[in-house]
This record gives sequence, C-alpha cells and structure tokens, in this order.
Amino acid sequence: MKSKLLSPLTIKDITLKNRIVISPMCQYSAMDGFANDWHLVHYGSRAVGGAALIIQEATAVSPEGRITPADLGLYNDEHIEKLQSITAFIHKQGAVAGIQLAHAGRKASCAIPSEGGKQLKEDEGGWTTFSSSGIAFNPEDNAPQELDANGIMKVIADFKAAAQKAHQSGYKLIEIHAAHGYLIHQFLSPLSNHRSDNYGGSFENRIRLLLEIVKEVQTVWPQNLPLFVRISATDWAEGGWNVDEAVKLSKILKEQGVDLIDCSSGGMVPHAKIPVGPGYQVAFADRIKKEAGILTGAVGMITDAHQAEEILANGQTDLILIARASLRDPYFALRGARLLEDDIAWPLQYQRAKL
Repeated sequence: MKSKLLSPLTIKDITLKNRIVISPMCQYSAMDGFANDWHLVHYGSRAVGGAALIIQEATAVSPEGRITPADLGLYNDEHIEKLQSITAFIHKQGAVAGIQLAHAGRKASCAIPSEGGKQLKEDEGGWTTFSSSGIAFNPEDNAPQELDANGIMKVIADFKAAAQKAHQSGYKLIEIHAAHGYLIHQFLSPLSNHRSDNYGGSFENRIRLLLEIVKEVQTVWPQNLPLFVRISATDWAEGGWNVDEAVKLSKILKEQGVDLIDCSSGGMVPHAKIPVGPGYQVAFADRIKKEAGILTGAVGMITDAHQAEEILANGQTDLILIARASLRDPYFALRGARLLEDDIAWPLQYQRAKL
C-alpha cells in the first residue's frame, strides 16, 4: 500500500508528486537581493532529492523589507533572470518551485546570524525600519517608524509588484509570509500593534493589512496557481495573537481564495516560552484544518519519514514542511521512500544507485 507521505496532492492546476515540502529557510547568501549559484545548487539539490515543492526562502518585496543585507529580494526587474534559471532547474526535476514573499518590518536591518544577528545602525550598513507601531523588538534596537497610510499603501503595492515578478520568474506557487514576528504578523498581534486607526485594535482591523495584500496579489497572480499564507498560530505570550484568532483568520482567508495555511508559531516577542519538541506545531495544523476547512501544512521538528507518515495518516495535515532536516539531508524524500518501503522516482543520473 502506497504511503500517504508519497501520495500526490493536487491544488488548483498544480499536482505535487508527494507531500514533502522544503520549508523556506534563509540562506543569507545574496547581495543587493540577487540570487547566485549558491541558491541554484541549494534549491536544485533538494529538487533532485525528491521533494515535491521547494519554497524559496523569505524574499523581500522591498529593500527595507530585508531581514539582513544578505537576503534575497524581488523588488528589481534585474532579480528575475537568475531566478528564472533556478525555477527552470527545479521544474526539470519534476518538483514545483514556490516562493515566500516577505517584509521583515521592525525585524529588518540586522546582521546575518553568523555575525551576531544584532540590528545594524545606519553607519553599519543598516536602514530605517517600519512597523505597525513604534515598538522595537529588542530594547537595544532602534524603534521602528509607524507606517502611515501612504506607507501601508506602499507595502501593499510592493507585495503586488513582487507577485507579478514571481510569475515572470517562473514560480508556480506563492506563499505570503505573515508569521514569525515580521511585518504582517506585527499588524496581527496586539503585542506589537497599538494603533487606533482602521489597522489596529479589533481583530477585524488587525487582519486588514493581510487581507488587502492577499486581494492585491490575486489581481496579478494567476487564479489557476496556488496561493499559501504562513501564519504564526500563536505568539506563545500572554495578551498576544492566539490559536482561536488563527482559526478565525484561516476561515476568512479560505473565503478570500487562499488555498493552504502553513502553520508555524512564535517570533513575535523575544521572551516567548515555546515548548519545543518533536512535531510541537502539528496540533495547530490539525485544528485549523478541521475547524477552518482549509488545507494546512505542518512544520516544526518533523525529522523523519515515519513521523511524517503518522501525522498524515492521522489526518492532521495535508503537507509536511521539512526545514532543518532537509539541510542535514537534501535527499530526505529519496531516503524516506526506502524507510517506508515505498517507491519514488529517482533522477535518471542516479538510477544506478537505487537499490
């Protein structure tokens, strides 16, 4: 009997050959937003390794939306050419190329993790950051500028323009990043959003920016191609965004035409107490799938094929997003098939190694 993990899933006009997704993970290897051969080899090797969907790391919709100076971007037409070569290679392997579009908000302008990850001052190569309110993420950070009406309109327009460029670049799926304490999440959470206008206060106001971004992206993104949204299901902090609100939002996003909720958590405040453990976020994907009636993806310490198979077999989610486990093993899907005693297509170049 074929495993659930290696069974296909069709979303709109795209059929994923299995349920294994490479989760977006920053590589901090770009310059001025441009992809290079590192990205081609990194994403290409995971497509060769059998994953059905490769979602490119958080790709900034504007220069000020980058987490670090080494983030990928899609705010310049000149970014498109290299991305086209990456998507073309992924698709030749029978995988689907997706992209996560993002704006870091108050968590922008930081050094790369290997250099400490602290927020950079302007004389260190940093830049002005923006958020829902003028509240810094860390006490030592510069307070971000609160976005005014024109600033909000620019953010929405930047997501729309990036979505259009994503289509030109050959991506077949977009994920809007509304999690991990980045800009859209900063509007969703009462911990960071202290506004008194139409974008703050009530639940309906706090979700407004995300809904407006989704609406504008849909005007340029083909209706036959999937649109995902990644959310943090909870802030893991008192008074913050919570799973009840996540379910409520997911119902609305489904009504707005979003195809899948990528269910992560945390990232809003540095003092959050997160009970990290194997599959610790799967319950969020399960609840949102059942209560909102929308496809979900589960992510977070899912590290082997048997664990992933059990989650899917229990009906808790529809896709398994592999993050650090795929950094350790680009061929997670090929090895997983063997562990599950199932079959999976290998690249022709590697056929003689298939036992």
